[in-house]
Amino acid sequence: MRSIRRRTWAQLAAFMVGAALLAPIGISVAGRAGAGASAPAAPSPDPAGSECRTSVRGSRVVAYCHNPYPSTDRVQLHTECRRWWDIDADATPVDVGPGRTVRLDDRCWKEVGSVWITHRVQDTLQGRPA
Repeated sequence: MRSIRRRTWAQLAAFMVGAALLAPIGISVAGRAGAGASAPAAPSPDPAGSECRTSVRGSRVVAYCHNPYPSTDRVQLHTECRRWWDIDADATPVDVGPGRTVRLDDRCWKEVGSVWITHRVQDTLQGRPA
């Protein structure tokens, strides 16, 4: 009779360990399924911003930015020169209207280290940054 009790307790302990290991997985799956059904889908933002292409030749940098979207994009060219004594430059920001292309240029005295363009999309209805 004792061996049956011992076997029953061993089986019960094994079941409890299995349930303890599987419970977090079940809760996670149930949470994901419930969240998808009750939460509304987040609105996707309207596409905006210019597509810019840069080229570096020697110490000169040229960038062309085209804005195919209905909102205005303010772009700014940033040039970092390779030499420590050469002054890095930030060009004047330029507004790129819908369907427009602008040319930005800059230069270093010697070699160019890196070039990047920053964007600030403006809402066309209120005329303020989005």
